[in-house]
Formats: sequence, C-alpha cells, structure tokens
Amino acid sequence: MNTRTINASVVSRMFLAGAKNLEAKKEWINELNVFPVPDGDTGTNMTMTIMSAASEVSVLENPGMQDLCKAISSGSLRGARGNSGVILSQLLRGFTRAVREKEELDACDLAAAMEKGVETAYKAVMKPKEGTILTVAKAASDRALEICEDTEDLKTFFEEILACAEEMLARTPDMLAVLKEAGVVDSGGQGLVEVYRGALDGFSGKEIDYTQFERPAAAPRINKETPQAEADIKFGYCTECIILLNRPLTDDEEMEFKQFLNSIGDSIVLVADDEIVKLHVHTNHPGQVFEKGLTFGALSRIKVDNMRIEHQEKLFKDAERLAREQAAEDKKKQPQKDAGFIVVSSGDGLSEIFKELGVDYLIEGGQTMNPSTQDMLNAIEKVPARTIYVMPNNKNIIMAANQARDMTEDKEIIVVPTQTVPQGISALIAYQPELSGEENLKGMTEAYGAVKTGQVTYAVRDTRLNEKDIHEGDMMGIGDHGILAVGCNVNEVAKKTIKAMIDEDSEVISLYYGKEIGEDEANALRDMVEEAYPDCEIELNYGGQPVYYYIVSVE
Repeated sequence: MNTRTINASVVSRMFLAGAKNLEAKKEWINELNVFPVPDGDTGTNMTMTIMSAASEVSVLENPGMQDLCKAISSGSLRGARGNSGVILSQLLRGFTRAVREKEELDACDLAAAMEKGVETAYKAVMKPKEGTILTVAKAASDRALEICEDTEDLKTFFEEILACAEEMLARTPDMLAVLKEAGVVDSGGQGLVEVYRGALDGFSGKEIDYTQFERPAAAPRINKETPQAEADIKFGYCTECIILLNRPLTDDEEMEFKQFLNSIGDSIVLVADDEIVKLHVHTNHPGQVFEKGLTFGALSRIKVDNMRIEHQEKLFKDAERLAREQAAEDKKKQPQKDAGFIVVSSGDGLSEIFKELGVDYLIEGGQTMNPSTQDMLNAIEKVPARTIYVMPNNKNIIMAANQARDMTEDKEIIVVPTQTVPQGISALIAYQPELSGEENLKGMTEAYGAVKTGQVTYAVRDTRLNEKDIHEGDMMGIGDHGILAVGCNVNEVAKKTIKAMIDEDSEVISLYYGKEIGEDEANALRDMVEEAYPDCEIELNYGGQPVYYYIVSVE
C-alpha cells in the first residue's frame, strides 16, 4: 500500500472503522458525564450522529471522493443529535468540503481538511469553550499542520495526531474546573479520540466488523398466510427513499430512471420536483435501487420492508396513493397560517400542557433522548406556517434546532433558545400574534429569562460537585447553574432545591411531577411548599417526565 497518500476507498474504510469504535465505547463515554445523572448521553448522541452518516456510506459501492464526502456530510448533518453530535457533524462537514474535489489525499491535504473542519465547528458554536471536543479537535489539527510537510509515512502521521489528541484530552480537566472536580475528562473530546483511534485501526488494516452498518431485516413474525400466498409475491421488498437531488432531473433522465425501476420491480411511484424525488418500488434488489438513486443525489428516509414476511398487500397498495397525496401536499408552497410552534417535550402530562398552549407539533425527546437535526426538519415540514417558533427546552438541543433553521429555505424559523420545559412554557405564554418575529423573539426571551428551573433526580455514581459530596443513589436537586441540594428523600430534596431558588421577588412556584411520583406524594410536596411560602402562588401539574422526579420553576 502507498503510505504517502490515501484514496476514497481508504477514507471510507477509516471513517467506518472510526464510527464502529465510537459505537463500541458509547456507554463508557456516557458515564463521563459531569453530572452523575441517569441520562448521560454524549456517547449516544455522537454515535447516532456518525451512524447516520455510516448508513449512507455503507450503501456506496466503490465510491469516488465526491460521493463519499456527500454521504458523510449529509448523513451526519441530518443525523446530528445534541451539542456534541452537532459539533461532530460540523467537523466532518468542514473536512469533507476541503477534500471532495480530490482523488488522492496526502498529509498536507489531510491537515488542511482538519483545519477546515475545526474552523467550521468553531463557527457553529455561539460561545466556544476550551477544554471540550473543540479543544481536542484543534490540537489535533494544529499538530497535523506542524508535521504534514515532513511526513513520508501516513501511518506515523496518524499516530502522532492520535497521540496529540489523547494528550490534549488528558489536559481538559485543567481547563474546566467542573471536569476536575468531577474527576473526568471531557466526554465529547473522548468521543472524538475514539473516532481517531478507530480510523487509525481502519488505515492499519485491522479487522473491522462492518455488519452493524447493514440495515436490519424486518423482525420475524408468525406467518398466518398459506405458503402459496407468500409465493405469489413476485417482488419481495417494498423499497422507499427520498433522493435529495444535486440538480433537477431532465425529462429523459426521469423516463430512464422509471424504465430502470420497471426492469427490476413493479408498483413504481416516482414523483420528482426540482429538489427531491420520492420513490417507491417493489423489487428483489433494493440495493440496486439505492445505487441508482445515488447517481442523482443523496438518499434520505430509506425504508425496506420484507413483504414475504409481513405480507400486508393492502398497505402497500395504499402506499402508492399516499405517496401521490404526499407529493401533492409537498408542492403546496404557500403555508396556511402566519405562525406555528414546535416544542420538544418528554412526558404525556407536559405534552398536554403544551398542546393546550397552542403548540402545533411536539417532538418527543429531551434530556434522555436528544432529537436530531432531521427530526427538527421533519417537524418543520409538517407545520403549515410562514413563521415557525422552535423551543428546544434543553441546552443540548439548541444547536440541532439552529442547524435545522439554517437548512430551511421556504419558511422563517425562529429558534427561541429555551433550556428547560418551564422556560418553554413561559416563552409560549409571552407570544403576541400582533408583533413581528423579531419582536416576539425579544419578548419571549425576556419572559423565559425570568424563570429559574430546578430538577430532582438520582445519582448514578459517587462524585463531588459544587463542593457537595454525592453518593450513588442520592437524590439531587439540579438548578440552572449546578447542584442545589443533595439528600435521601425525594420531597425533602425538592423542598431544599426550591429554597435555594427563592428570593424576595419570587411570586409563583410551579411543580411538575414525573411518572415515578404518585399523586399523593406530589400533593404532600405542594402542601409543604405552601406552608413554607404562603406569599407565593403554588401550582402543581402532572408532567409524566422520565428520569426527573420533579421539575420545579420559580418566577
């Protein structure tokens, strides 16, 4: 092997190996979360982000650099979840933009691409912090630039970059006091190091099991049909996808595409406009369908069902009609109303509260599962409004919402950067239909800025934070800026948390109890709070949220 340059095939192998190594370490990375709560999700978010890209890369057969870069960039961008996932997607986006026109990459090409990735990622973060994934990425990039011109062997080049990244990762606790107090390195930085480590394994020829990138077959079901009925299905796979076009199809290309599909299947629905193609076909060769589609653009919303197992013929006949109806809906360029609202919510009680406040679309998720950029785009597509206000209600979802905003061209998307559910509720109440989007953003931001939020959960490990010793199984009250209370009793910790939030200007205390708390226990907490703060209005609501026994707000 030529060790001075690499081609698209080697880049693909390195990328998939990096993705696999990250996936293998995701639970360990989750445990590096500074707060010892049962929802550490950095490893999960980064893995789901890179696996979204890996799925697109895995369907490419002998790709060129341009197709490979498009798959990596598009897949990671749409699959990005959480701040760490969004930053990872931006690192990959900048890197691929720098190399997509090249056929072979040498050390200087790779160093320049790493620099571009770091530049792109830093621009995506409003207030970059050192001691994070960004710091690790920049250190690796700087080292690559230092040594690239003297590099004759890429294996040595990659080994030095990995060593530099590991060294910087070890220093992150010296840059962020909260990491040092918790006794952990930055989890996002650790995730990036695992990607680098896996990529080096891929370059070195280490045996990598890539079967996890293959799309899983449908789960087996008990077949109640006769053998003859199953055999009557000529084409066994219902295959669907959306093609994000590089350019509009010509009439001849569209006809040739349909003829190709007709040669390998039936039940064909192909609806094209200037930007996308919606495709449905029954075939025995779904891989050939995707390979053909990739010649026109990137793939999205890929779906393959084994009809011989599921045998739901009526469903698939209806799919043709639904596909046409959906295509017609997509062509309705003019939204139906002036303003719409999208919020992220977790818990049936909280979701009902948001619905009562006029929310158009609820994205399931939150601290325990950060929605992806694609989830945001799907929601935006389904809300028929000229202007859409998006409330992430979690600081780890704001970047994905901003990324979806920047990818939307036909609607005005206003991200109201709420970090908690109570902030989202206050922002919605402050909306005034007669004001402009800019005026509403200002007013909604001022409204949620007056809200203090506390959340009560349990610790999953021993640690020390905010000068408080915490033991596994302890109850913790977490405020906007750190740990407020620690104890053994849920209601007592909730009461202490509220006490730490109250000041002389406080007027309203809202309590949202989770699915693990009974109504009687919640009423007991309300009575305790009413007795302690008789001058405040106390509101108790069922939230139904997982992980957090109580969410409390003080205004």
